Amino acid sequence: MAARNKGQDEPRDARASLALLWGEQEQPTRGPKPKLSPRRIAAAAAELADAEGLDAVSMSKVAGEFGVSAMALYRYVPGKGELVELMVEEVLAEAPDLSGVPEGDWRAAVREWTRQCAHVYAAHPWLLTATAMRRQIMGPRQLRWLDAALAALEPTGLGGAQRHQIFLLLVGLVRNLAQQRRDHDEADEREWNRLTGELLARHADRFPALTKAVAEGAFDPAGIDPLDFGLDRILDGVEALIAVRE
Repeated sequence: MAARNKGQDEPRDARASLALLWGEQEQPTRGPKPKLSPRRIAAAAAELADAEGLDAVSMSKVAGEFGVSAMALYRYVPGKGELVELMVEEVLAEAPDLSGVPEGDWRAAVREWTRQCAHVYAAHPWLLTATAMRRQIMGPRQLRWLDAALAALEPTGLGGAQRHQIFLLLVGLVRNLAQQRRDHDEADEREWNRLTGELLARHADRFPALTKAVAEGAFDPAGIDPLDFGLDRILDGVEALIAVRE
Protein backbone atom coordinates (compact mmCIF):
# COMPACT_ATOMS: atom_id res chain seq x y z
CA MET A 1 0.00 0.00 0.00
CA ALA A 2 1.34 3.44 -0.89
CA ALA A 3 2.18 5.69 1.97
CA ARG A 4 -0.29 8.50 2.56
CA ASN A 5 0.85 12.06 2.33
CA LYS A 6 0.44 14.22 5.37
CA GLY A 7 -3.07 15.70 5.46
CA GLN A 8 -4.22 13.70 2.40
CA ASP A 9 -7.34 12.25 4.01
CA GLU A 10 -7.77 14.75 6.80
CA PRO A 11 -10.74 17.15 6.63
CA ARG A 12 -9.68 20.72 5.97
CA ASP A 13 -9.98 23.33 8.69
CA ALA A 14 -11.84 26.21 7.01
CA ARG A 15 -10.84 28.68 9.72
CA ALA A 16 -7.18 27.75 9.39
CA SER A 17 -7.38 28.04 5.60
CA LEU A 18 -8.92 31.50 5.85
CA ALA A 19 -6.30 32.62 8.34
CA LEU A 20 -3.57 31.37 5.99
CA LEU A 21 -5.03 33.17 2.96
CA TRP A 22 -5.55 36.41 4.85
CA GLY A 23 -2.22 36.28 6.68
CA GLU A 24 -3.95 36.11 10.04
CA GLN A 25 -2.50 32.87 11.32
CA GLU A 26 -0.76 32.95 14.68
CA GLN A 27 2.97 33.47 14.45
CA PRO A 28 5.31 31.50 16.71
CA THR A 29 6.82 33.64 19.43
CA ARG A 30 9.70 31.31 20.16
CA GLY A 31 12.18 29.30 18.17
CA PRO A 32 14.24 30.15 15.11
CA LYS A 33 12.93 32.58 12.53
CA PRO A 34 11.11 30.70 9.72
CA LYS A 35 13.24 30.35 6.60
CA LEU A 36 10.23 30.25 4.28
CA SER A 37 6.76 31.79 4.13
CA PRO A 38 3.44 30.73 2.59
CA ARG A 39 3.78 33.49 -0.01
CA ARG A 40 7.26 32.44 -1.08
CA ILE A 41 6.10 28.85 -1.39
CA ALA A 42 3.03 29.92 -3.40
CA ALA A 43 5.17 32.02 -5.74
CA ALA A 44 7.45 29.05 -6.47
CA ALA A 45 4.45 26.78 -7.01
CA ALA A 46 2.84 29.29 -9.39
CA GLU A 47 6.02 29.47 -11.46
CA LEU A 48 6.07 25.69 -11.62
CA ALA A 49 2.43 25.61 -12.74
CA ASP A 50 3.12 28.25 -15.39
CA ALA A 51 5.91 26.10 -16.80
CA GLU A 52 4.47 22.59 -16.43
CA GLY A 53 0.78 22.84 -15.52
CA LEU A 54 -1.13 22.48 -12.27
CA ASP A 55 -0.86 18.69 -12.23
CA ALA A 56 2.92 19.03 -12.00
CA VAL A 57 2.64 20.90 -8.71
CA SER A 58 3.25 18.75 -5.66
CA MET A 59 4.51 19.49 -2.20
CA SER A 60 7.66 17.47 -2.85
CA LYS A 61 8.40 19.20 -6.16
CA VAL A 62 7.88 22.65 -4.70
CA ALA A 63 10.03 21.71 -1.71
CA GLY A 64 12.79 20.79 -4.12
CA GLU A 65 12.83 24.39 -5.34
CA PHE A 66 13.99 25.39 -1.87
CA GLY A 67 16.24 22.42 -1.25
CA VAL A 68 14.12 21.10 1.62
CA SER A 69 11.94 18.05 2.17
CA ALA A 70 8.20 18.02 1.50
CA MET A 71 7.59 17.60 5.23
CA ALA A 72 9.33 20.93 5.82
CA LEU A 73 6.64 22.72 3.77
CA TYR A 74 3.82 21.46 5.97
CA ARG A 75 5.04 23.84 8.64
CA TYR A 76 3.82 26.66 6.40
CA VAL A 77 1.09 25.13 4.19
CA PRO A 78 -1.14 22.24 5.39
CA GLY A 79 -1.60 20.63 1.95
CA LYS A 80 -2.00 21.05 -1.78
CA GLY A 81 -5.54 22.42 -1.52
CA GLU A 82 -4.34 25.33 0.58
CA LEU A 83 -1.30 25.72 -1.66
CA VAL A 84 -3.47 26.11 -4.77
CA GLU A 85 -5.56 28.77 -3.03
CA LEU A 86 -2.38 30.64 -2.16
CA MET A 87 -1.21 30.29 -5.77
CA VAL A 88 -4.41 31.94 -6.98
CA GLU A 89 -3.79 34.81 -4.60
CA GLU A 90 -0.22 35.08 -5.84
CA VAL A 91 -1.12 35.57 -9.51
CA LEU A 92 -3.88 38.04 -8.60
CA ALA A 93 -1.40 40.28 -6.81
CA GLU A 94 -1.92 43.07 -9.34
CA ALA A 95 -5.36 44.56 -8.71
CA PRO A 96 -7.38 45.62 -11.76
CA ASP A 97 -6.39 49.16 -12.69
CA LEU A 98 -9.37 51.16 -13.94
CA SER A 99 -7.84 54.56 -13.23
CA GLY A 100 -7.71 55.44 -16.93
CA VAL A 101 -11.45 54.99 -17.44
CA PRO A 102 -13.60 58.17 -17.46
CA GLU A 103 -15.60 58.48 -14.25
CA GLY A 104 -19.12 57.10 -14.58
CA ASP A 105 -18.45 55.28 -17.85
CA TRP A 106 -19.50 51.89 -16.58
CA ARG A 107 -19.32 50.26 -19.99
CA ALA A 108 -15.67 51.26 -20.49
CA ALA A 109 -14.85 50.25 -16.91
CA VAL A 110 -16.40 46.81 -17.29
CA ARG A 111 -14.66 46.31 -20.63
CA GLU A 112 -11.27 47.20 -19.12
CA TRP A 113 -11.86 44.99 -16.08
CA THR A 114 -12.75 42.05 -18.31
CA ARG A 115 -9.72 42.56 -20.54
CA GLN A 116 -7.39 42.61 -17.55
CA CYS A 117 -9.05 39.50 -16.14
CA ALA A 118 -8.64 37.72 -19.50
CA HIS A 119 -4.95 38.70 -19.52
CA VAL A 120 -4.40 37.00 -16.15
CA TYR A 121 -6.07 33.80 -17.38
CA ALA A 122 -3.99 33.87 -20.56
CA ALA A 123 -0.76 34.31 -18.56
CA HIS A 124 -1.63 31.47 -16.16
CA PRO A 125 -3.65 28.75 -17.98
CA TRP A 126 -3.76 26.58 -14.82
CA LEU A 127 -5.90 29.28 -13.18
CA LEU A 128 -8.89 27.86 -15.05
CA THR A 129 -8.68 24.62 -13.07
CA ALA A 130 -7.61 26.25 -9.82
CA THR A 131 -10.67 28.53 -9.78
CA ALA A 132 -13.25 26.01 -10.96
CA MET A 133 -16.78 27.23 -10.34
CA ARG A 134 -17.37 25.82 -6.87
CA ARG A 135 -17.61 27.01 -3.33
CA GLN A 136 -14.10 27.90 -2.36
CA ILE A 137 -12.28 29.96 0.19
CA MET A 138 -11.32 33.30 -1.30
CA GLY A 139 -8.45 35.49 -0.28
CA PRO A 140 -8.30 39.30 -0.21
CA ARG A 141 -6.79 39.62 -3.69
CA GLN A 142 -9.48 37.47 -5.30
CA LEU A 143 -12.17 39.43 -3.48
CA ARG A 144 -10.53 42.67 -4.62
CA TRP A 145 -11.20 41.66 -8.25
CA LEU A 146 -14.83 40.96 -7.43
CA ASP A 147 -15.11 44.25 -5.58
CA ALA A 148 -13.67 46.15 -8.56
CA ALA A 149 -16.17 44.55 -10.95
CA LEU A 150 -19.12 45.40 -8.72
CA ALA A 151 -17.83 48.97 -8.32
CA ALA A 152 -17.51 49.34 -12.10
CA LEU A 153 -21.17 48.39 -12.42
CA GLU A 154 -22.46 50.76 -9.73
CA PRO A 155 -23.21 53.61 -12.18
CA THR A 156 -25.75 51.33 -13.88
CA GLY A 157 -28.05 51.77 -10.91
CA LEU A 158 -28.75 48.03 -10.86
CA GLY A 159 -29.12 46.19 -7.58
CA GLY A 160 -26.44 44.09 -5.95
CA ALA A 161 -27.93 40.77 -7.05
CA GLN A 162 -28.12 41.91 -10.69
CA ARG A 163 -24.58 43.31 -10.64
CA HIS A 164 -23.31 40.03 -9.22
CA GLN A 165 -25.05 38.06 -11.96
CA ILE A 166 -23.45 40.31 -14.57
CA PHE A 167 -20.08 39.66 -12.94
CA LEU A 168 -20.70 35.93 -13.29
CA LEU A 169 -21.50 36.39 -16.99
CA LEU A 170 -18.26 38.30 -17.50
CA VAL A 171 -16.18 35.70 -15.67
CA GLY A 172 -17.98 32.96 -17.61
CA LEU A 173 -16.99 34.62 -20.88
CA VAL A 174 -13.36 34.90 -19.80
CA ARG A 175 -13.27 31.30 -18.60
CA ASN A 176 -14.92 29.98 -21.76
CA LEU A 177 -12.35 31.69 -23.97
CA ALA A 178 -9.54 30.51 -21.68
CA GLN A 179 -10.84 26.95 -22.04
CA GLN A 180 -10.92 27.26 -25.84
CA ARG A 181 -7.39 28.64 -25.85
CA ARG A 182 -6.13 25.87 -23.59
CA ASP A 183 -7.75 23.14 -25.68
CA HIS A 184 -6.69 24.61 -29.02
CA ASP A 185 -4.34 22.58 -31.18
CA GLU A 186 -3.54 23.99 -34.60
CA ALA A 187 -2.81 20.65 -36.27
CA ASP A 188 -5.89 18.97 -34.78
CA GLU A 189 -8.09 21.88 -35.83
CA ARG A 190 -6.90 21.71 -39.44
CA GLU A 191 -7.58 17.97 -39.53
CA TRP A 192 -10.99 18.43 -37.90
CA ASN A 193 -11.91 21.14 -40.42
CA ARG A 194 -10.84 18.93 -43.31
CA LEU A 195 -12.79 15.89 -42.14
CA THR A 196 -15.85 17.93 -41.22
CA GLY A 197 -15.79 19.65 -44.59
CA GLU A 198 -15.73 16.30 -46.34
CA LEU A 199 -18.62 15.00 -44.24
CA LEU A 200 -20.76 18.08 -44.85
CA ALA A 201 -20.05 17.89 -48.56
CA ARG A 202 -21.56 14.39 -48.54
CA HIS A 203 -24.46 15.15 -46.17
CA ALA A 204 -25.25 18.80 -46.88
CA ASP A 205 -28.95 18.03 -47.32
CA ARG A 206 -29.16 16.66 -43.77
CA PHE A 207 -27.61 19.76 -42.15
CA PRO A 208 -28.59 22.70 -44.36
CA ALA A 209 -28.22 25.44 -41.71
CA LEU A 210 -24.81 24.19 -40.63
CA THR A 211 -23.63 23.81 -44.19
CA LYS A 212 -24.72 27.35 -44.99
CA ALA A 213 -23.05 28.75 -41.87
CA VAL A 214 -19.78 26.98 -42.67
CA ALA A 215 -19.88 28.35 -46.21
CA GLU A 216 -20.29 31.82 -44.73
CA GLY A 217 -17.21 31.38 -42.52
CA ALA A 218 -18.80 30.28 -39.25
CA PHE A 219 -15.61 28.57 -38.09
CA ASP A 220 -13.29 31.19 -39.52
CA PRO A 221 -14.73 34.51 -38.30
CA ALA A 222 -12.04 36.78 -39.73
CA GLY A 223 -11.80 40.12 -37.97
CA ILE A 224 -13.99 39.08 -35.04
CA ASP A 225 -12.37 39.24 -31.61
CA PRO A 226 -14.33 36.72 -29.51
CA LEU A 227 -13.72 38.69 -26.31
CA ASP A 228 -14.96 41.94 -27.86
CA PHE A 229 -17.92 40.19 -29.45
CA GLY A 230 -18.98 38.49 -26.23
CA LEU A 231 -18.45 41.63 -24.18
CA ASP A 232 -20.54 43.74 -26.53
CA ARG A 233 -23.42 41.28 -26.34
CA ILE A 234 -23.32 41.21 -22.52
CA LEU A 235 -23.03 44.99 -22.23
CA ASP A 236 -25.83 45.53 -24.74
CA GLY A 237 -27.95 43.27 -22.58
CA VAL A 238 -27.09 45.29 -19.48
CA GLU A 239 -28.11 48.50 -21.24
CA ALA A 240 -31.39 46.91 -22.23
CA LEU A 241 -31.96 45.91 -18.60
CA ILE A 242 -31.26 49.46 -17.44
CA ALA A 243 -33.71 50.82 -20.03
CA VAL A 244 -36.45 48.46 -18.79
CA ARG A 245 -35.92 49.61 -15.20
CA GLU A 246 -36.12 53.26 -16.22
